[in-house]
Amino acid sequence: MPETFTTSSGAAANASLPPTRAVKLRINGVEKQLQLAPWTTLLDALREYLDLTGTKKGCDHGQCGACTVLVDGKRINSCLTLAVMKEGADITTIEGLGTEDNLSPLQQAFVDHDAFQCGYCTPGQICSAQGLLNEGKAKTAAEIRELMSGNLCRCGAYSNILSAVQEVLDNQKA
Repeated sequence: MPETFTTSSGAAANASLPPTRAVKLRINGVEKQLQLAPWTTLLDALREYLDLTGTKKGCDHGQCGACTVLVDGKRINSCLTLAVMKEGADITTIEGLGTEDNLSPLQQAFVDHDAFQCGYCTPGQICSAQGLLNEGKAKTAAEIRELMSGNLCRCGAYSNILSAVQEVLDNQKA
């Protein structure tokens, strides 16, 4: 039975749980079924329902890039995407790019170039850089800078991030 509350006019109002629906998401190669309210963002589904906390909540308005993940190999801001819209898509988070014992080339380059300080933006930076590499649009440092401009780093590690991405890009060309 729903709980009853009194409104400011004194009338009784019933509070009920929001409607949910089953949503199947393929995250890091594993299919997961969740019961979600239709307005649940992909970011909240990852962090709150699947305990994949590598993806960070920064601004929650799509302006900082901390929540960047890959969907079908392309980078998106997960805070601006509803989870129900990504059924059937292949979603990759920072946890799906490599492991502690076997880092992806980009993760290793970030370590080698000290491309992080506090680390808060690092998962979004790496996912965005991986998406940039997948897209094949960046050929120069200026193009990397432009295509990574949606990912903010409050610590200012931009030159090291650029070096890390440039190294992986150069290795792909070779």
